[in-house]
Amino acid sequence: MTQLYVEGWAPEYGSPYEADDDLADPDKVDESVEEAGPWEPRPGHDDGVDRIAFVDGVRRIDARLMLETENGPVPGICGSFGVGAVVWDRSIPRSDLTHARVERLAVFGHGTAAPVPSADDLIRYRSVSVPDQDAGALIQRFHGEMRKAEGELSEEIAREGTFVIADGPLNDLSATEKVGYVKTHRAPYLSPGTAPVVGRLKAAERTPLFLIGAGTPYPRYSWYLRLASVLGGHSWSGVVRAEVSSHLPLDHAARIADRTTALLPAVASEPHVDPRAPQNLVPIGALEKDLRRRLGDPGFIYRSLRSAVKRATVAAEGAA
Repeated sequence: MTQLYVEGWAPEYGSPYEADDDLADPDKVDESVEEAGPWEPRPGHDDGVDRIAFVDGVRRIDARLMLETENGPVPGICGSFGVGAVVWDRSIPRSDLTHARVERLAVFGHGTAAPVPSADDLIRYRSVSVPDQDAGALIQRFHGEMRKAEGELSEEIAREGTFVIADGPLNDLSATEKVGYVKTHRAPYLSPGTAPVVGRLKAAERTPLFLIGAGTPYPRYSWYLRLASVLGGHSWSGVVRAEVSSHLPLDHAARIADRTTALLPAVASEPHVDPRAPQNLVPIGALEKDLRRRLGDPGFIYRSLRSAVKRATVAAEGAA
């Protein structure tokens, strides 16, 4: 039966479900690692973990740049990003924002970089370059720097003994207790025989584990779980995918999957609070809001950057 649904997410965030068959590679997915027979939904289990850290980052393009060289103009961008964590101490209970930091980056094309004048000690850009001049390559490098910072922070906190939920796919596959939390679905990982079980999941239930990237340098265990039963939603509404390093023993990965499945519905967001509900978790939403504040007012930073560049240009012309 064909049925029409209106997606719950605000349209400016795209869609949480945009499956692209070109991204699928069934030869690199092993669905039998936890369950060799027919798949059925599995309930989550709260094992009483005391501390959970939610790690995320936000980014913003502050200005477009153009560097005049002897070989012609070189495009660039200035951007700011922030990363941090919200640590939920369930023994108190209380949540605190920790490890927050902001970095500012200037990315130039053509393999050419130049220092960017700073308005003050708080607005300093580190300059890097990429071989390409395409705007997408500049933004990709900038986004990659933020993802690298998120990954390093996730690993740092996990090594301290805190269970980590990292927003987005995992960057680091060391055998620590950190989960990559993926809100949107691009690659259809499951075969036609197992995929229907996702639609049968109830809140706080998960699929069996499956292995992504079998035979590649980037293997990890993954599973789908439902955060909430969304009123008027379709079969994948409220479903997210999670992943952990396959360097963990399988039984350890399964315990983490059960723990995550039981706990995350408790911090799922509501539509009246977050336009990406329920997938954008409440701690993640609060962290994003605080990090955006730390990036500074975009208008002020843009004006400060232009003033600093102008002063540097006038000074250079006066010294010539």
